[in-house]
Amino acid sequence: MSLRKWWVPLGLSVALVAGWQSYGWAGVALVAGGAVMWLLLHFTRLMTVLQRAADRPKGYVGSAVMLNARLRVGDTLMHVIALTRSLGELQTPADTQPEVYRWTDGTQSHVTCEFQGGRLVRWALERPAQPDAEGAGASPPSAP
Repeated sequence: MSLRKWWVPLGLSVALVAGWQSYGWAGVALVAGGAVMWLLLHFTRLMTVLQRAADRPKGYVGSAVMLNARLRVGDTLMHVIALTRSLGELQTPADTQPEVYRWTDGTQSHVTCEFQGGRLVRWALERPAQPDAEGAGASPPSAP
């Protein structure tokens, strides 16, 4: 099990004990109030991100290239949804690990992201082939 899952409960327990030791029930109430405020801030952020994502098409991003540049290993799915302001298009069956999501922009470039346990482990940018402006197969002019 990940050590990350133990930090918040352990830190809250230590803060509750320290609050009790320092100020009695008033300290416990202060720590509990801080914990509730922290939970409310995270809930508000979650709702804001999902509300923004609800206004856009599923799997759409403004620029796949810019999304590719801003991704980092370890980003959460919620962070990526906040970056794209869109829910990703699920590419794997539901409730299977790893989860693979895809975001596509207007030029049909797309970023495919793989999440393991809700955290980004790898991603790939794929861009469609661009035809040459001068025409395919044209030979370069010869030097005099």
